[in-house]
Order: sequence, then C-alpha cells, then structure tokens
Amino acid sequence: MKIAMVGSGYVGLVSGACFADFGHDVVCIDKDPAKIDSLKAGIMPIYEPGLAELVGSNVKAGRLSFTTDLAEGIAGASAIFIAVGTPSRRGDGHADLSFVYAVAAEVGANLRQEAVIITKSTVPVGTGDEVERILTEANPGVRFAVASNPEFLREGAAIGDFKHPDRIVIGTDDEWARQVMTEVYRPLFLNKSPILFTSRRSSELIKYAANAFLAVKITFINEMADLCEKVGADVQDVSRGIGMDNRIGPKFLHAGPGYGGSCFPKDTLALLKTAEDYEAPTRIVEAVVKVNDARKRAMGRKVVEALGGVEEARGKRVALLGLTFKPNTDDMRDSPAIAIAQTLQDAGVEVAAYDPEGMELAGPLMPGVEMCANAYGAIEGADAVAIVTEWDAFRALDFARIKSLAKAPVLVDLRNIYDPAEVRAKGFTYASIGRP
Repeated sequence: MKIAMVGSGYVGLVSGACFADFGHDVVCIDKDPAKIDSLKAGIMPIYEPGLAELVGSNVKAGRLSFTTDLAEGIAGASAIFIAVGTPSRRGDGHADLSFVYAVAAEVGANLRQEAVIITKSTVPVGTGDEVERILTEANPGVRFAVASNPEFLREGAAIGDFKHPDRIVIGTDDEWARQVMTEVYRPLFLNKSPILFTSRRSSELIKYAANAFLAVKITFINEMADLCEKVGADVQDVSRGIGMDNRIGPKFLHAGPGYGGSCFPKDTLALLKTAEDYEAPTRIVEAVVKVNDARKRAMGRKVVEALGGVEEARGKRVALLGLTFKPNTDDMRDSPAIAIAQTLQDAGVEVAAYDPEGMELAGPLMPGVEMCANAYGAIEGADAVAIVTEWDAFRALDFARIKSLAKAPVLVDLRNIYDPAEVRAKGFTYASIGRP
C-alpha cells in the first residue's frame, strides 16, 4: 500500500519510517525544503535513538522517500496521514489547528483517487468533523473518509513504541476506512497488538485524556515528595508501595522537577480549553497545570537553598547537568531546566550547563547560560552541581574528580538517581527530592 505522511517532524518521520519498515511504500511530505534536503542526505532533523538507521535502510530499500510536493506525494496513496504540529495558540491556550486545516485544504484540492485521510496530529474533539467539511468543500467529487489515529510515542523510545504498541486507537464509523486502516496496521494485527476501533470523537479525546492522566500521576507523586520531605518519609518507598497496587501501577510515579516536552504541557492546556468550551470543566487537570508550572521554579529555589539561601547564592556558580525535558531526546520544549536556570539567574547565580544532545536547541532558550563541552567543564569552579535530566552519562559521575574541580562539594539531585548515604559518605552535601 502507498502511504503519504504530510509532516516530517517527530511524529510524521517516526511513523513514516516504521510504516516503510512494515513493507509499505511511504512518502514523507514537508513544506520545509531544508528539512527535506537534509532527510534526503540522511541527516535527521531530530535526535531519536535508531531513527537514522531506520530511515537509511528503508530509503535504500526504496520504500521511503521525501518530497516538498504534496500533489506528487499523495498521488496514488490509499492512506494520507496528517502529522503536522498543533502547538498551543498564543493568547488563549487552545490548540492551533491552522496547520491541520491548511493541509486538509491542500489535500482536498489535489486528491485524484479515493483515500482515507487520517489525523495523526494531536487534535481536540471535533477536529475530524472540520477536516471532513474542508475536504468535501475542496473536492466533492472524490470518495474519501476521515479517520483519527492518535500517536502514543515516547520520545527516546518511539520506534519501539510504534512497533510494539500497548494499543492502537482508530476512530472511524466508516467500514471502508476501517478496512484500509486494518491493512495499514496489518503487521501489528498479526503480532496481536491490541487495536481499538472507536468513534472519531472518542479517538480524539482518548489521546488528550491519556496524557492528562499521566500528567496527574506525575504531579501527584511530586506533591507527595514535598510532603515526604516535611514528615521525614522517603518518596521512593511511597512510590514503590503505591505502584505495587495493580490498580495504580508503578509508571509515571517518579518524583522530579515537573513534566515538560512536546505533549503534556500543550495537551493538558488544550484539554482545559476544550472542557471550558463545552462547559464541562476539568478541575483536576486545571490544578495539575498550575502545580506543575509552579514546581519548576520551586526546583530552582531548591538549588538556591543548597547554596546557602538567597543572600549567600548571589555571585555563586551552579552547574546544571541535563537540559532536555527527558533523556534520549534533544527536545527542549517546556523543559524544567529553562525555568530552573531562569530562577537561578534571577537570584544572581551564574549558570553553566551541559547536555549530551540538547545544547544547540537550549542555547537560544537560555540566554546567559554558559554551554560547556562536557559535564566536568560545567562543574569546574561550580559552588553546586544540579542534576536536572537523568541521562545515563550522569549516573556514574566521578565524585573525586568533581571534588577536585568544584569550589564546593554540593550536589542537588533533582532526579533521585544517587543513594543519599553513598554520596554523603564521599564528603558531599546532598539534596534530593522527597527523601530525608
């Protein structure tokens, strides 16, 4: 089957490469000529483990190609995916659907064969209805159906998630569209991956509800961490204890500096706005958004306290290890590191930083922060070291070397990757999240 993927960003590129690896003929389309030229040259626009190799092998096999010409790209395609960005709209927080609707109009104007149009982008309830209206208006003479197929990919593990999903959600009431989507995902049907067919609107809401619920879990355990610090409990024990309950589960119960990334911040906000529009307010999600925003600066203040408080912190230097919102990605969107660095700078603290993949994107977002070539370059001359992102490279730091380079042996572990007793035994002042 020929598949067209309109949008060659994170979701479109990973999905397109994986569909090609399933044996489909895939064309990835993007309006950015520089991005398409880079992809043709084998240069990835994002960092995702294994993606360059996957793209390269399928290009070589002739199953994956790239173009800026939408009309050419969708010609003969039985399934056309819309995988463009839906960022938060400036001013009101609603999802900006202008890119989705622009693609729908262009697809409608250029469609010459029957096809299923699938929204892969994360979109609010009812978006598929508007996409259908746009397509009908643009090209009433061609048979088409509109389906919803949200993605559930974790950055840093996206290829594995796509090929071994915990579920595939397809929203359509059209039997022909269902048959086409079954063929698209046939390799996963054969692997017995759970596939849920729903109405289009249910499918659109599932994505938002899933991300909001995970954001709730993260924020809940972060608040429990704050309580643990006050009462002398250990949040890792609390997390383990409640996670063993199979009604709760252990995932997303790791205390830290708050969530960030491309999905949770914008999706929780978009869900809030949709709920407001339909007069069905989601008070829990509203609280989660506020608590998470406040937490990031609170983590900056935690580092200030480790420096001796506001009065003592001014003029000191802090090394931030890890800038991306999570490891194994170069994504800086809504990363806690941005707010932490700003809080430190507001307190008069000099900030140096290192991240294995994110510094190129971090630079413009963190003015005044010195970007260093490696972790120990950032640590040199520092009055405190703060671990912000749990990259594997930071899990076995040379503490003797840190002592020799830093002005003071102070470690603030915002990801709880070290054992407090072991670090203190090495002569460090150690602070972590939710542990005595």
